[in-house]
Amino acid sequence: MEKILIALDYDPTAQKVAESGFALAKSLNAEVTLLHVIKDPGFYTKAGYSPIVGYTGFVDVSPTVLESVDGLKNVSLEYLDTIREHLGDKAIQTLVKEGDFAETILKCAEELLSDIIVIGSHSQKWLENILMGSVTENVMNHSSIPLFIVPTRKKS
Repeated sequence: MEKILIALDYDPTAQKVAESGFALAKSLNAEVTLLHVIKDPGFYTKAGYSPIVGYTGFVDVSPTVLESVDGLKNVSLEYLDTIREHLGDKAIQTLVKEGDFAETILKCAEELLSDIIVIGSHSQKWLENILMGSVTENVMNHSSIPLFIVPTRKKS
């Protein structure tokens, strides 16, 4: 395993996913790419998201910046740069793409010739995943690349 793709959303649990994926990559001496996929700009302006590894960019940026795809991509790159800095490895590549979450993760993994995809699972209940679906489940069901799924469920 030489190339690891770590897919990160903008949820406080992304820190755990990034740290777990990076630990795996270090143990394998593998290259790392951090990926953030943009689908719905409105997602970033919703209340309730706390800073991740000290990054508050989505909260502190003017809503007009987040309304344009270019503005959102720039802020997303800053977010990934903050994660890279937190992990302490300047060799980590960052990538922001626009599209359907699962499809875009799979396409990027193939384009980058990734050997493994690291992704978090926010599932609270197994029935929720069956009825509503999830990005992780969609990636798992359509990937020919192995997955390293990091459980990120909040403890009760």
